[in-house]
Amino acid sequence: MKIKINRSIAKGTITAPPSKSMAHRMIICAALCDGVSVIENVDLSQDIEATIDCIKTLGAKVSVKGNSVTVDGSDTVIQKFVRQDRKDSDDDLNNMSDKTDISDFNFFCRESGSTMRFFMGIAMALPLISEFHGSETLLNRPFGIYEKILNSDKASKENVFFEKKDDRIVIRGGIDTDSFEVEGNISSQFITGLLFAVSLKGKGGVIKLIPPVESRSYINLTLQSLKCFGTDADWLDENTLKIEADSHFVNRTISVEGDYSNAAFLDAFTILGGSVNVEGLNENSLQGDKVYKDYFEKLSKEKATLDIADCPDLGPVLFAVAAAKHGGMFTSTARLKIKESDRAGVMCEELAKFGVKTIVKENSVEICEGNLSTPECEIEGHNDHRIVMSLSLLLTLTGGVINEAEAVRKSYPGFFDDIEKLGIVFEKIS
Repeated sequence: MKIKINRSIAKGTITAPPSKSMAHRMIICAALCDGVSVIENVDLSQDIEATIDCIKTLGAKVSVKGNSVTVDGSDTVIQKFVRQDRKDSDDDLNNMSDKTDISDFNFFCRESGSTMRFFMGIAMALPLISEFHGSETLLNRPFGIYEKILNSDKASKENVFFEKKDDRIVIRGGIDTDSFEVEGNISSQFITGLLFAVSLKGKGGVIKLIPPVESRSYINLTLQSLKCFGTDADWLDENTLKIEADSHFVNRTISVEGDYSNAAFLDAFTILGGSVNVEGLNENSLQGDKVYKDYFEKLSKEKATLDIADCPDLGPVLFAVAAAKHGGMFTSTARLKIKESDRAGVMCEELAKFGVKTIVKENSVEICEGNLSTPECEIEGHNDHRIVMSLSLLLTLTGGVINEAEAVRKSYPGFFDDIEKLGIVFEKIS
């Protein structure tokens, strides 16, 4: 879909969309409960729909009404074979793992890295064969941590494995290990997957992170979700996570808080000359992306140097704000290469169309100071929701056309509707 955006100024009050990060985690926790939970204030983006599809694969019953998701986890494979008496459960699981119909456990993750990595963690704990399907881009993202765990000598059962095929990834789980040691600078999605794996088995365990620990805030979001649903998990020290034995998931009704990640795209309009008030954000939130307010302020004053190790998803919008203001230097950017697109590389490519020079290195990005000019050719969205939203911000200053605007459906399907309410003028041209 192509959208032509006219020069226009955003003004008004808008409610932040619900947090996708928290919705993922809460929906999964609900599926691990022996009972019915209600998750309110859910934005049914494509990523969240992928997670809902995957809990259905586990056997959860799901109903959606408006922005409310009701999850009944009482009849899932986990409840049948893990939450029962341990001895009987193990026998049933071992018997089930010998059946020929276990290929029924197919997880369709679309383009959601969170969904795939979270459910791979769960799959490692179950002695079943699980097949993970997704877009080509998703399947090409790193999953080596799980491969290392499943194929290592520490995996006590000889028949566990991790196998990457051309069109899917196959895991046979059932590891007995309840304690892990992994690098702290890997994606927090892996660590969340391990937290789910240990928690659902009910025997407790420890996850040791080798410093430095990056994306700590996302780990804290997982701990918050686990605690909300009755599981006792927390930091033992700054590098060690502990899940207590005999913790049990308890069903509940809960509402998803506002999303700082996507609120950043709305608040950016104020920095770019508009006047937008974003409501519905929890000031005490553990979301690491709430740092955007401080980062925006710094970029509005000078060519600031900012570390995005704990908020990599803010990279594109921060680059856009820097391009419109005084430039900026960004560190800890290596992880941007393995997102939905090579975000540093494609932002460099597209900012050049605005006349902005960008210097991309292995773990840093410099946005050079300059004046934005109207692009002489169409802007490409690179099928990446955060790239589309970031570049759309700049097009409100210069005017122009952006391709693949439909990519926003992945995380913020109402983005263009919301900015239209704020006074941004655009038209769909194909």
